[in-house]
Amino acid sequence: MANKTVITETNQNNQSDYSDYSLQLNRWFLKPIGVWPKSPSTTRLEIITSRISNFICYSFLLSIPVLCLLHLLLEDEILYTKLMSTAGISHWFASSVNYTILLVRSEDIRYCVQQIEADWQTVATEKHQGVMLQNAKFGRYVATICAAFMQGGVMGFCLITMLNTEVVQVGNETKIVHVLPCAVYKELVNVDEDPMNAILLYAQVFSIFIANSSTVGTFSLAAVLAAHACGQLDVLMIRIVEFVDASRHQKRPAGFEKVGIIVEHHLRTLNFVSCIEKVMNRLCFVELFRCMLVICLLGYLILMDLSNHNFETVAILIMCLMSVCFNIFIMCYIGEKLTEQCRKVGDIVYMTNWYYLPDKMILDLILVIGRSNIVVDITAGKIIHMSIDTFGQVIKTGFAYLNVLRQMML
Repeated sequence: MANKTVITETNQNNQSDYSDYSLQLNRWFLKPIGVWPKSPSTTRLEIITSRISNFICYSFLLSIPVLCLLHLLLEDEILYTKLMSTAGISHWFASSVNYTILLVRSEDIRYCVQQIEADWQTVATEKHQGVMLQNAKFGRYVATICAAFMQGGVMGFCLITMLNTEVVQVGNETKIVHVLPCAVYKELVNVDEDPMNAILLYAQVFSIFIANSSTVGTFSLAAVLAAHACGQLDVLMIRIVEFVDASRHQKRPAGFEKVGIIVEHHLRTLNFVSCIEKVMNRLCFVELFRCMLVICLLGYLILMDLSNHNFETVAILIMCLMSVCFNIFIMCYIGEKLTEQCRKVGDIVYMTNWYYLPDKMILDLILVIGRSNIVVDITAGKIIHMSIDTFGQVIKTGFAYLNVLRQMML
């Protein structure tokens, strides 16, 4: 008993550290672009700064792709340039939609953040703390890998493109300018002049960084929230086993308050999963279509660069392709993992030594089994269930479109 008291006091002293550890990377990714949810303690200056960040981010996310879209529609270019522009514009478009959804769902995200903080405050034993900490580490690892793949792949492509130069003829003068990551409509903006070329070059890189941050923030948030939900379900299953074992050896049956704690914890976690579904279903829908389009476009670009022996570009494009595939795999994996964990609660109840318990207590546990059969699925637009099978279908569809594109271009 004394040991449990010491553990509780330690948790109370370190509760903010543990919740910060879980959410630290999400805060780093989302706060600079102004989509981290506000809290009651948010100052007026922070709110104004966030609004300014929203305005700046939207300005770059909307203005730069328009110039590229005009180039794609109004200028005659080779197929490689058109496909590269289409891939870049689709990335901007999907990231802008993600950015908007994160802003619209800020209240739901804040609820999830507050529940994570509250769950860390109610850690009862060192065993529960270890389970939650293990899941928090998994969420951080996934968030780090997402950021490394996305920023490394896309920004690496921008860096390689920026280092390349081309010779242009302006009147009677010959000038050397840097190649833009995504071609723009030159009739509207003259990028063959040195100041404008440099300005638009850095503007595109900054806009791509904002788009990457929005995408990375989306996937890292999904990973951390899902990891925390899995941790709470693991703690719930430990509590069920401990409750059954303790009740079996007690001479007097346990009171309703112990069953009530389990039921309350179960319903609280299911509400948390429902909130994750509310935040992520539209984001998953956007990412499914982004993944299929990117597999098709980047796959064809990789084949073209291989035939031209542009191995540096091939390496960067493969990294970008792996980033998108890894991100959608994470979405599908956490969807299946949460579904499996929710159903596992009922299995754990059945696998305990419930048959040694009094009849009345067995009926109480049957309620837990019945509620665990009603699973909250993570979906894409409330249409497609996110699972490993969905991931396989998305990859197969993307490569099918790639094959169609190859046949059309032969």
